[in-house]
Amino acid sequence: MSDRVLVITGGQGQLGRAVITAALARGLKVAAIDHSAVDPFDSQACLEIGGVDLTDAAAAKKAVDQAQAHFGRLDAVLNIAGGFVWQTVDDAEPAWDRMYRLNLVTALNTSRAALPHLKASDEGRIVNVGAAGALKSGMGMGAYAASKSAVHRLTESLAEETKSSSVTVNAVLPSILDTPQNRKDMPDADPSTWVKVEDLAEVMLFLASPASHAMTGALVPVTGRV
Repeated sequence: MSDRVLVITGGQGQLGRAVITAALARGLKVAAIDHSAVDPFDSQACLEIGGVDLTDAAAAKKAVDQAQAHFGRLDAVLNIAGGFVWQTVDDAEPAWDRMYRLNLVTALNTSRAALPHLKASDEGRIVNVGAAGALKSGMGMGAYAASKSAVHRLTESLAEETKSSSVTVNAVLPSILDTPQNRKDMPDADPSTWVKVEDLAEVMLFLASPASHAMTGALVPVTGRV
């Protein structure tokens, strides 16, 4: 068992639930934050906080402070909340601002809210979700890739800013996640080459653990066989 407490945003999504399940199996305590109501986990070690708009800095702070007050400490934040859209630049309803808010602003607000608590931990951790597809964008990927590239820069900058503290800041860069939605959207693809959410969860929980103390500012590719 561990006393470490993790805040996990996007707790209702496929990746979020995989990370929460794996964290609870390790004996970690989890605060699961999501914009929608979070389906309850059968564990007293999991606090579900639903209905939170993480693009609102005050709402993010309220949720993070609630998690810290409930458990009495906070050791890691895993910023999973986000979104994806495939859209060409000439689309009639550009999604650039929406992607920026869903992918960057949610991570920024949650990290800012958590920093005072994380600095009080002996091994504070922030783990962001970037994207391998943001290293070199492709057709229809502009809005999404730009927002995820901003997450990469946030990761690197915050890692430098926290070097004098206990906090490390890293990001995972997955390729295509093997989720029901992606299988539906790409029926002719071979999902065996994609990244299973359970495998990405393992990498993220390593980065959220004391064992990763020598890593900060890293952008870690998790690309399967894509």
